[in-house]
Amino acid sequence: MIEEQLQNQRPMSFGEKLVGLTFNPSNDDKVSKAKRLCAELMDLVDSEMQSRENSRLSNYLYTHTVGEILNAQMNVVKVLTLNY
Repeated sequence: MIEEQLQNQRPMSFGEKLVGLTFNPSNDDKVSKAKRLCAELMDLVDSEMQSRENSRLSNYLYTHTVGEILNAQMNVVKVLTLNY
């Protein structure tokens, strides 16, 4: 599995850890793709925050944004795996 190879090659990124990239019990390729995309987006935001001086407002927006991306990822996985 790609996620296992990734885990063995380098430490997982902030976004990969947050979305639980390696947790996909059904081995669904669509779930893996959704998680990778959201992890990449989180890493983009995180990298930007690490590279600049931050204000109270930027810290708030960062925290809120990461939470919203995580929420979106979980909802996308629900939609992709819904069997009702």
